Amino acid sequence: MGEAKRRKTTQGETYGQETRILPWLPITKKQAELFVSWTSRGAWIGIGLMVVAWATIRFIGPAFGWWQVVY
Repeated sequence: MGEAKRRKTTQGETYGQETRILPWLPITKKQAELFVSWTSRGAWIGIGLMVVAWATIRFIGPAFGWWQVVY
């Protein structure tokens, strides 16, 4: 008997299905990896936008408002 057949007989109905993180949680390991990937990418995009907003407020904003300080 080959390894695949042996595995199929021992696993029964769950053979070929993706493994779950927890038996009672309907999320597979691949879905969890995709979630981590997307949230990490979103966090870096958010950090980048925050840096751009900070630079705009810190450096560009006062340059347009300098005349209010003088007069």
